[in-house]
Amino acid sequence: MYSQITQNKRKTVFLIIIFSMVILLISWVLGMQFDSPTLGILIGTMVATIMILIGYFKGDSVALAASGAKPIERRDRPELYDLVENLCITAGMPMPKVYIMHDPSANAFATGRDPEHASIAVTTGLLSIMTKAELEGVIAHELSHVKNYDIRVMTLVVVLVGVIVLLSDLILRSTFFRTGRRNQDSGQVALILVVVGLVLAILSPIIAELIKLSVSRSREYLADASGSLLTRYPDGLADALQKIAEHDRPMARANHATAHLFLANPFDPHVQKKFESLFSTHPPIEDRIAKLRGMTR
Repeated sequence: MYSQITQNKRKTVFLIIIFSMVILLISWVLGMQFDSPTLGILIGTMVATIMILIGYFKGDSVALAASGAKPIERRDRPELYDLVENLCITAGMPMPKVYIMHDPSANAFATGRDPEHASIAVTTGLLSIMTKAELEGVIAHELSHVKNYDIRVMTLVVVLVGVIVLLSDLILRSTFFRTGRRNQDSGQVALILVVVGLVLAILSPIIAELIKLSVSRSREYLADASGSLLTRYPDGLADALQKIAEHDRPMARANHATAHLFLANPFDPHVQKKFESLFSTHPPIEDRIAKLRGMTR
């Protein structure tokens, strides 16, 4: 487990480097289209630095706000608060802030940069259909994301993917602007820049999405396993996932930028079509249930 935490910290640095390189490449092409590559790289460096700092220090606030999560105290939901606190004591970790999302869908997520600055949010739909053992399994799963430092990587992805999509859109717009004045420029150079701009504008969001998928799926299996070790009852989380699959209700405020943070896919908790599962932020829910059931045999 400790080696996994160290690996996640290394992956955080690697992730920042990869995203920064993509952002700088986009900025260079954007600068080239306006005959100022140096200015483009300078602006890209500033954007990458600012957004990485925002992602690191305020990414959790962005994710919570986008999901409509509201903070609660013990007096608001004493049973939920006590359950989170007891699991934190068992795991030997600080108590995270607890949030509620008023949504009939059954789901939850954790966010933050480290265990000392973590938050856990659950929907009212989840609280309404789960037994205590099932809810404990869900909370243990989310606390495992916190303890394994998954939340740092996944929270950074929320902001960095958004930056790449934004810059890609700027390239697309500037490419059409450049096309309009191509006759005034040297033909071949202008054409090359237009083609490169279009290719990069199309591929960058796809690359960002693939990075997000690779980050998310393996972490769900790890959090399922480590959460079950915390509760010593894998069937609790397995039963919770089964209920979520049967409930199969998308979230009202589902957001592509934050989808990978959630316990189950907020757009389609029970993804069944093979093609859709290839592009889902989460591994198939049946596979997760089967692995959890297998832990008790």
